[in-house]
Amino acid sequence: MSFTPQTPYLTVDGIIEVYDKEDNFKGIVLIQRKYPPLGLALPGGFVDVGERVENALYREMKEEVSVNVDDLQLLNIYSDPSRDKRFHTVSAVYICKTHEAVYANDDAKEAFILMPQDIPLEELVFDHKIILKDYFQVKWSNLV
Repeated sequence: MSFTPQTPYLTVDGIIEVYDKEDNFKGIVLIQRKYPPLGLALPGGFVDVGERVENALYREMKEEVSVNVDDLQLLNIYSDPSRDKRFHTVSAVYICKTHEAVYANDDAKEAFILMPQDIPLEELVFDHKIILKDYFQVKWSNLV
């Protein structure tokens, strides 16, 4: 008899800081999800078996909002079993940067670039409100 352990699904989420060619901060990327749960979210997705978490982040940002990102900084690991009502997920959340134009793709119905003070926190799905509040504490202490 073999034992197959049950573990949470591993995901990545990206807080993408967008900059113009002169390195001026333009805002943070949020997506309107195409599939349930519907709502605003950080771009992200599942880590594939055999894939490094960082590589999953690069892939998911390209798939969902059509950008290459760099300057990855791990914000935190989020593991509350109730963070996703569909099933237990654990997410590695990275702060990252891009200088490219953002376009919705894959699971994203629309993509937005919003200044931190303009993000409608109450419209976020999953635990992305908590994640962004943590990010604000790290990067934008005047918003907390």
